[in-house]
Amino acid sequence: KWKGEGTTQNLESIVIGRCYDYIRIVNPSVGEKNCSQIWQAFKSAFINKDPCSILPEDYELFINLTLHTIPPNKSLFWENNQLLVNSFAGRGRRYMSLGDTLFGFVGDFLNWCGQADSPGLDYESCPTTVECENNAVESFWRMASITYAQHSSGVIHVLLNGSADGGAYPQPGFFADYEIPNLQKHKISQIIIWVVDDVEGPDRESCGTHSVKTLETRLKTLGYDIICIDNNKSVMFLLCVD
Repeated sequence: KWKGEGTTQNLESIVIGRCYDYIRIVNPSVGEKNCSQIWQAFKSAFINKDPCSILPEDYELFINLTLHTIPPNKSLFWENNQLLVNSFAGRGRRYMSLGDTLFGFVGDFLNWCGQADSPGLDYESCPTTVECENNAVESFWRMASITYAQHSSGVIHVLLNGSADGGAYPQPGFFADYEIPNLQKHKISQIIIWVVDDVEGPDRESCGTHSVKTLETRLKTLGYDIICIDNNKSVMFLLCVD
């Protein structure tokens, strides 16, 4: 048995349902999508395969079927604060984070894996990233992150957690390893970094210090125009409400 939790129960119904929810209610502007076909493409990426040999490319068909435009100036990247980003983005109303795209929305907070000798899903356990990097969920989010970065444009925002244990800008991390390298420089006018501490603290990192400084230096070296802001007021207000 693997150490990770097994596939989320009713995965097929959830994925197809989320797909319809997205194209009908959350963001109808993306137009018609074939939700059954999207489920089949999603499933075929990992079903009947060794759960430790799933690659990001295996999700290519799924990504192609779910792809849509990400409006300029709406991209919101993040590390270590998923719930805050979800509420701050407001399901695409304020920003469109990865979880607010159709491909991210479908997989958010779910777990899944198959088995090499079975056409079914493994509901008992799935491998964690520590056990093997090329697992179904990790590879899915790598592919989704790469796609999201490639399609982001205009002024982009990055929301980092200044109270996080492992540093506000973790390396390795999705933003460091999959998103920054896939940004299309000619499409991006500015990068705004927000470093926000938890309301009760601690204040471990700020603009210009520790890992945030590492990030600022990296982006400047790549030629981006960047601004860093500590404890952006609107995000703080949202944290206070919570």
